[in-house]
Amino acid sequence: MSAPKVTVLDYGSGNVRSVVRALEHVGAEVTLSAKSQDVLNADGLVVPGVGAFAAVMKGLKDVDALRLIGRRVAGGRPVLGICVGLQILFDEGVEHGVRTAGMGEWPGKVERLQAEVVPHMGWNTVSPPEDSVLFNGIEDERFYFVHSYGVQHWDFDVSQPMMKPPQVTWSDHGGRFIAAVENGPLSATQFHPEKSGDAGAQLLRNWIGRLGKP
Repeated sequence: MSAPKVTVLDYGSGNVRSVVRALEHVGAEVTLSAKSQDVLNADGLVVPGVGAFAAVMKGLKDVDALRLIGRRVAGGRPVLGICVGLQILFDEGVEHGVRTAGMGEWPGKVERLQAEVVPHMGWNTVSPPEDSVLFNGIEDERFYFVHSYGVQHWDFDVSQPMMKPPQVTWSDHGGRFIAAVENGPLSATQFHPEKSGDAGAQLLRNWIGRLGKP
C-alpha cells in the first residue's frame, strides 16, 4: 500500500520543517509547496501557522491559498490546520484592536486569552468529544500549546437537521478555548501536534489514516 501524499502549504510561515518531519515520521509522503497542483492533488493538505493572524492571512492570500483551500473543502478533500492555521478558519481575528477577516468556515472570533499568564506556552490537557477521530486513543494525553489568542466562544447554527455539526475539542487557560475542530474534510488544532511527542504523532496518524476514505 502506497504512503498517503500530503502537501504542507509553503506560504512563508515558520516551523514548516518540523511539520514535514513529523508527517514523514508517521508514514506520509510529504511535499512542501504552494503550487496549485500540489495543493489540490494531494491526499491531504496541512496548513501550518505561526505568528499574527493578519500576517498569516496576508501570506495565504499572496500565494492564492485561500481559494485553493476552499476548493479542497468544497470537494471533500482533507485539510488540517495547525495553530494560526486553525484560527484563520474562523470569521475574524482581533489583535491590538485591529480586526482581520478570516476564511469564515466556522463562526467565531479569535481574541486574546483571558488569562493571567499569556502566552499560553506548554503542555495542557484537552476535552474531545467521544467519537473524535483525531483523538482516538489519546483522549487523556497532553498536547503542546504556544499562543496568546484563541476562540473562546462557539455558536454554530444547528437548526439545519441535514447538517452534522462540527466536533469541538476544548482546553482551558484562564477560561475555555477551542483546542481542535473536526468538520468533515476540514480539521484543525490550536496546539502543535508536531511538538507534542508521541500523542501528537498519534494524532497525525489518526488524521492520515482517514485520507482517501469517505
